[in-house]
Amino acid sequence: MSSSSNNMTLVTEKMKARAEVYHGDEVCRRKFMLLLADIGLPVGLLTLGDIEECGHVKELGFVWLKHKQKKKHKFENVVVWFDTEVTAYFERNKIKNLTGVKAKEFLIWISLCEIYVNGNSPNGSITFKTPAGLSKSFPISVFQDDRGDRNNNEELKKTKERRAICVQV
Repeated sequence: MSSSSNNMTLVTEKMKARAEVYHGDEVCRRKFMLLLADIGLPVGLLTLGDIEECGHVKELGFVWLKHKQKKKHKFENVVVWFDTEVTAYFERNKIKNLTGVKAKEFLIWISLCEIYVNGNSPNGSITFKTPAGLSKSFPISVFQDDRGDRNNNEELKKTKERRAICVQV
């Protein structure tokens, strides 16, 4: 499979200087899952392993993940391919300007540019959109990691409680 990636990083030193940057698989997975949960997306979207670096520029919503190898992952009926660098802008219930992610449809790899949740209930759907404007929706349950969602929701709740205490002081 050929990559549309041109080996040019979207994460510049200027961007890194404005970001919270983390290194190592365990820390990056935890931080990224918290971020997904915080914006209202299922943490099961993160299937990458061997994450070397991740970062988040809060004021822009810009996020990146760098890992050692390109990777394919199969969710129930969906095959997704991740490049070694994945970048995006996060908003509430939405990932925009996504790079480094493709989905396989009818033996063709199609780049994805946007992911968003329709409805706030666990019975809602999640939609994947291509740069050509085509989209496909799936039940959110396909991308939920019950163990991860539950654990990260608890950690997210504790983090929000700590922030509230800091603001009160």
